[in-house]
Amino acid sequence: MTTETIEHDVPYLDIASPDFAMNSEAVRDARARNWYARTNYGIGVLRYAEVTELLKHPSLNQGSAKWPEHHGVHSGVFYEWWSKNLLVLEGDEHHRIRRLLNPAFSPTVARKLEPEFGAIADELIAEMKAKHARGEEIEFVADFSEPFATRALCAMMGLDHSHWPFIASRANTVGYALSVSIKEDIERIDTAVQELYDFVEQIIEERRANPGEDVVSRLVQFSQAGDKLSDAELRNALVLMLFGGMDTTRNQIGLILQTFMRNPDQWELLAERPAELAKAALEEGLRVNPTTRWVTREANEDFEFHGLHIAKGTTVHLFTMSSGTDPEAFPDPEIDLLADGRKQHHTFGGGVHHCLGHYIARADMSVALPRLAESFTDIRCPGGDQWLPDSGNHGPIKLPITFSVR
Repeated sequence: MTTETIEHDVPYLDIASPDFAMNSEAVRDARARNWYARTNYGIGVLRYAEVTELLKHPSLNQGSAKWPEHHGVHSGVFYEWWSKNLLVLEGDEHHRIRRLLNPAFSPTVARKLEPEFGAIADELIAEMKAKHARGEEIEFVADFSEPFATRALCAMMGLDHSHWPFIASRANTVGYALSVSIKEDIERIDTAVQELYDFVEQIIEERRANPGEDVVSRLVQFSQAGDKLSDAELRNALVLMLFGGMDTTRNQIGLILQTFMRNPDQWELLAERPAELAKAALEEGLRVNPTTRWVTREANEDFEFHGLHIAKGTTVHLFTMSSGTDPEAFPDPEIDLLADGRKQHHTFGGGVHHCLGHYIARADMSVALPRLAESFTDIRCPGGDQWLPDSGNHGPIKLPITFSVR
């Protein structure tokens, strides 16, 4: 986790500190001074150009594989699952599993799900309006982002929506594994992963007996014919879907709402032109306030990059949020739904590890956002909000809001 020949004037960022914030003057100052910073976990790459280049650099592998070991976790249910899931696999094994999973996450599949995503959003918005009319507090995570993200996942996987509280609860717990406090929480993380394993075993048996048109049925069929997923690969993939499909979407919708609360003029623009600006609203929100604050890579050999010698084994964090607001790439980095020619952000990663589910994630969030904008105005947080740390996947734990109904 060390680099060689690091200059003495390179900025340092304590990314394990509870007070560390990506959207801080310290990070912006570090980015202005240099393209990278030293951290307590290797180096952090701060600027858009270098992040773009390193996402596809052949000398870097996906770097999350050793995350548990770096924090003192060397065995257990989570450790075994983490070491075998698509996020951390490399080479031929990664390419093979990704190829087999790809058809279940295609743009066509995403488009077919949009009407069901819309119905879920409409139902939750109606419930929020009813609570508002009764003078009850609206807590955005509990009332919208978590049930929407989890029920959208249920729709994709062909699951009864009654399962959503169980899935959300276990996925929330697994999410603590992405924090620097993983060792403190590992017992409950292991329990949650095991419960998700048991759940997907039941789903697999049901789909083998009664296949449908859903993603799980497709994957079960892929595991039964030709070049196929093994039973273990199928289980690992489904647990990853249950965790990643809920956790990231829930967090991201909350973060995008936070961004629009800070930019109410842009929210009003979306409300006026929802169909036209839905995509721009989502992509701008993803760019300036991503849930995945950094993408982790690890050097698989010694190499030189822009004058820096990076030793084999070095952890390299590619700072997604910092690169997405880099003024060298985005001269006016603030959210702007009418901006032309924006560069592609890196919120879904890049290279061979680009997020497999990005079409689904884009579909459900681009359906939800304009509906929220058409329904509510003057959205504010009166206080009492709680947030996940800026390590791992960031987002609101609780986000009380007030608003006016249009």
